[in-house]
Amino acid sequence: MDIENRKVLVTGGAGFIGSSLVKELLKEKAEVVVYDNFFSGDLCNLREVEKRITIIEGDILDPGFEDILKKNKVECVFNLAAEPYIPYCYYRPGRFFEVNASGALNILLACKKSKVKRMVQYSTSEVYGSARYVPMDEHHPTLPLSTYAVSKLAADRLCYTLYHEQGIPVIILRQFNAYGPGETQPYIVPEIITQLAKSNKLKLGNLRARRDLTYVEDAARASVALMKCDDAVGEAVNVGTGEDWSVEEMARIIGDLMGHSKIEIEVDEDRLRPLDVERLQCSYFRLYKLTGWNPEVDLKEGLRKTIDHYVKMGKKWLWESKIAPEEEVWRKK
Repeated sequence: MDIENRKVLVTGGAGFIGSSLVKELLKEKAEVVVYDNFFSGDLCNLREVEKRITIIEGDILDPGFEDILKKNKVECVFNLAAEPYIPYCYYRPGRFFEVNASGALNILLACKKSKVKRMVQYSTSEVYGSARYVPMDEHHPTLPLSTYAVSKLAADRLCYTLYHEQGIPVIILRQFNAYGPGETQPYIVPEIITQLAKSNKLKLGNLRARRDLTYVEDAARASVALMKCDDAVGEAVNVGTGEDWSVEEMARIIGDLMGHSKIEIEVDEDRLRPLDVERLQCSYFRLYKLTGWNPEVDLKEGLRKTIDHYVKMGKKWLWESKIAPEEEVWRKK
């Protein structure tokens, strides 16, 4: 399906991946509508394109979401709106499930009623839990280890069932870890960069945990490619690079890129999660077979771009001004 000149709505479009996706859609000459509650997303991420898009403030739990689709004649929907940051789910598990599962259901039903032609539901590699084998394909067992992951798996199953039961044309995109400029949550890459901007000393949690890291622009390209792919409808599709790196390896690469001849890493037990995913390594064979997508930005190049953006922004991430009091407790651990 061609998306040129189609009305495309991106929930969470002011967020980290969402804003990069918006820019990719504009390259495809789509007419873009951003729908965001700006809880973690920020207009700063859309500043360079805001005059070329429509921006609507709202929540995916709003009962009037269907009216938004109809009023704007939306044909395609990317649902990236979510409570995304795992440590915060320990403080508000109910909110995570409400937004990530019930919010997805609200969007799915609204898409059906307004006859949306196609929807991409953003899921996560976290639904798999720790790798039982690598690389992890879409047949890997789903064994989620956090309320966040459980809520996203619930949304996955809603999509799968409603595709078969109601004929809703939805694609499930399981994103392995993404990184890059415009981070809106204190994930591991921006956390390491922030600490190393102050000294060569790091306080981190599980150093052995391994993650497959996709540069955000590559992730956005994959998402657009899936939306355009007729054969992807009804499928769950992984997005990742096929390589994984330990937290310690990431730290040493970032330290080198930031000019530290050596770094000192202290394991902070307060940063360890109650249940942690030890390893995630993606098989993106299905994505490649469906779309021909391959990652274009390697880890060192992507990290360099991320560090340069951080410096350009005055060595401050957007999320640093949006942390709630109860979450500050986690950040100070």
